[in-house]
Amino acid sequence: MPWDLDNDRPIYLQLMERIQQDIIAGVYKPGDKIPSVRDLALDAAVNPNTMQKALAELERNGLVYSQRTSGRFITEDEVMLKKMKMQLAKEHIQQFFEKMHQLGFRDEETLEMIQDALKGERQ
Repeated sequence: MPWDLDNDRPIYLQLMERIQQDIIAGVYKPGDKIPSVRDLALDAAVNPNTMQKALAELERNGLVYSQRTSGRFITEDEVMLKKMKMQLAKEHIQQFFEKMHQLGFRDEETLEMIQDALKGERQ
């Protein structure tokens, strides 16, 4: 998936969000070694220093950890990863309902549309 970065927000924050998303989505599994700073920077088309800043922040948050000569690895703390996944899902749901309210839909209407959409996928 391409690294769709925009100029409206700091790049390192967007990099952090993307790596976090990849971890939560299972692209990187707990305990996996992540690519080097240079490889990730090349893939994202950003300066390696910017990628280093993003990874250092993820390390401070406990999502990744370093082993001196081996590189960086994804945390193996399944509870932390599950909490992070649930928090991110709640944020997306909240943003979705806010958008639907802006369009003039009531919660009941939105839920009905969601149920209809799910029925359509099952058929």
